[in-house]
Amino acid sequence: MNTTRLSLFDSPLFLGFDQFEKTFDRMRKAAADGYPPYNIEQTGENGLRITLAVAGFSMDDLEIEIDNNQLTIRGRQQEDEGERIYLHRGIAARQFQRSFVLADGIEIRGAVLDNGLLHIDMERVQPESRARKIEISAPAGVENGGSHPKAIDVEDAGEASERRRK
Repeated sequence: MNTTRLSLFDSPLFLGFDQFEKTFDRMRKAAADGYPPYNIEQTGENGLRITLAVAGFSMDDLEIEIDNNQLTIRGRQQEDEGERIYLHRGIAARQFQRSFVLADGIEIRGAVLDNGLLHIDMERVQPESRARKIEISAPAGVENGGSHPKAIDVEDAGEASERRRK
């Protein structure tokens, strides 16, 4: 049976977004595990804070990493090997991994561990303008590209399109 999987990025207008789709799939699977619980709050006009409840974890037990706009927090407690004898063990030394996808322009400002809460502060910075000129080359073996301009400005293209519609 041939099944077609529909996705948000199935449109031919979304080119090169397959990495986002893989990230969404990974995040959807990770969301099923609710440990550790967390909050996301806005801390000012451009500030954000993620707070994770990591009771029992020390700074040495936690690792924070950012890679390709994905923030990953890992926790691994050191096992007490034969040092303690438990009559009841209700607090497990549970390891975890929690990931968040960050939008472009979000920068991590720092992290603080305070009273069993890990606070990760972020800030939304203003992106630089991405408008640029794209050079147009003639096909291989053709000397002069004819009357076509060598480059087209993105803003000029919009004006030209508007003139053609009139």
